[in-house]
Amino acid sequence: MTLLRDDDLSAAFDHGSAAYDRLVAASPGYHAHLRRSARRLGLPDGGRGLRVLDLGCGTGASTAALLAAAPYARITGVDASDGMLDRAAAKSWAQGVDFVHAPVEELAGRLRPGSFDAVFAGYLFRNLADPDKVLDLVRGLLAPDGRLAVHEYTLGGSPVHRAVWNTVCATVIQPAGRLTGDAELYRHLRRSVVEFDTAPAFARRLCRAGFTDVRVLPLPGWQTGITHTFVGRAGEGA
Repeated sequence: MTLLRDDDLSAAFDHGSAAYDRLVAASPGYHAHLRRSARRLGLPDGGRGLRVLDLGCGTGASTAALLAAAPYARITGVDASDGMLDRAAAKSWAQGVDFVHAPVEELAGRLRPGSFDAVFAGYLFRNLADPDKVLDLVRGLLAPDGRLAVHEYTLGGSPVHRAVWNTVCATVIQPAGRLTGDAELYRHLRRSVVEFDTAPAFARRLCRAGFTDVRVLPLPGWQTGITHTFVGRAGEGA
């Protein structure tokens, strides 16, 4: 199986949107980890007066995490899947959130450069055909010294991390995907993690893209060494 990209991936998420919230809620720590990564943006005063971009917001789990960390921020959620966005916009907390249906690669012509104080991206970059292009775009959308937090499956350096991920996928995630009729999407999930950057490699990618003060922060539980938060700031010239 080749990895799903662009329209094919959006279509798979459209189909999987109905069961997506139930499946991720069954993953221990899923929502708590997103909230921890959102807090790691370090937005002051509950985000009062700040504009935050939630890239790849999906059904809104990351958006809810941002609202918990920064309840006074003005949040814009972006996703390429219409079905996922419909689920997000229907939630009770979604009033006041601006949702944009678009592939992240097409945001340069739709959002003003330097118009966001912070960007959060949850489970996004490994799904992109050109992560470096999107990092350049993100850097351009951030105000000077704007903050970035990326919450992503990025395996650590130990073979144990890869073994745990493959075991969880084979015994839990992919069987669940078959039960909901979304087997292709969850096969993609497994491969997208294995074939993407390790945590140190993604940190280097952020530095090459011009982000400064880049740090890699672990997350607890079974996802230790599998999921990380990456934080950084837009460097000069953004």
